[in-house]
Amino acid sequence: MLDKELSKMLSSQVNAEFYSAFSYLAMSASADKMGLKGAAHWLFVQYQEELTHATHMYEYILSRDGDVFFDKIDKPVFDGKTLAAVFDAVLCHERAVTAGINAIATQAMKCFDHATYQFVSWFVSEQVQEESKARDIIDKLKLIKNDTGMLLSLDAQLATRVFVDELAAAKKQ
Repeated sequence: MLDKELSKMLSSQVNAEFYSAFSYLAMSASADKMGLKGAAHWLFVQYQEELTHATHMYEYILSRDGDVFFDKIDKPVFDGKTLAAVFDAVLCHERAVTAGINAIATQAMKCFDHATYQFVSWFVSEQVQEESKARDIIDKLKLIKNDTGMLLSLDAQLATRVFVDELAAAKKQ
């Protein structure tokens, strides 16, 4: 059975993942309005990924006989005037998600809940990748500055991202 505090933290993270999903969906719409379909696609894939994360956490809580609660999901707030501003918001948001995941991992260790620690460890590693991807895009946008041709090239590169449920794939191995 899942420790009550750990169950509460995981359930709160489920809500945070749904908030993340809606934020990325809003960011995708913002990039689309800028005419950057590749960036919009990249952000939409991120939306799909966050929904999947929420679902895996939800299923894990239930599999350990924990309680799931759902809170109101706040309206996404970010500066969507430029793609650089959007990806700055992505990095800031991912850092906040990392803090939440790390807190869950720490609580799992305190509770000597090895199963939950192992489950959350996948998300800890995933967050390293998430922050790195956002920083890479921000770095490219800084290099591009106002070069429209380079921006369109980056946009085309972002359009190649494909959604994969990596946690499900990892479970199969």
